[in-house]
Amino acid sequence: MALAREGEVVALMKGSLHTDELMSEVVDKATGLRTERRISHVFMMDVPTYPRPLLITDAAVNVQPTLEDKVDIVQNAIDLALMLHIPEPKVAILAAVETVNPSMPATLDAAALCKMADRGQIKGGILDGPLAFDNAISEFAARTKGIRSAVAGRADILLVPDIESGNMLAKQLEYLADALSAGIVLGARVPIVLTSRADSAEARAASTAIAVVMAHTERKKL
Repeated sequence: MALAREGEVVALMKGSLHTDELMSEVVDKATGLRTERRISHVFMMDVPTYPRPLLITDAAVNVQPTLEDKVDIVQNAIDLALMLHIPEPKVAILAAVETVNPSMPATLDAAALCKMADRGQIKGGILDGPLAFDNAISEFAARTKGIRSAVAGRADILLVPDIESGNMLAKQLEYLADALSAGIVLGARVPIVLTSRADSAEARAASTAIAVVMAHTERKKL
């Protein structure tokens, strides 16, 4: 942490330890790596059955994010997508249904986030939601349900309601759909490679590659 604060290192990587052990130091107000942005995590998935990279957030850091938290979470993911040369990334805000339902808070957050994007409070991407998972990744499902959207069926980013749904979604894709996943923490002073202790060397290398791209992008700004 001290080396990162002093600019001696441009990224960090978690080793064989629990995520909480590392992240408690990252978020420490006195000696950590916090910025004005909320810290969040993105899984970048290469899913064999999906035609483009898929970013899932937040499935590892924010347990039950508020609407305010989700603004930073989605902006962090959009900024990463832009660094990876995904132009105007399409963000699907996931819920169990594709209609706004006052009894389902995730749908209310989705509607609010979309309007915030319309007003320029979230920049760089195209947002739509609430969208159920099938509508977000399948154009056929979206057409069948009569959903007209620039995002439905073509999502680059999936914003999940909470850590439980996101973590299960990412791991299902990895273990049942043979997806390669990379994990990165955003919103800190430096990118943080955050992989599972069970991850393969390929997943660790992919995560490190994303951190390198981010570090080079920040260096170009100086």
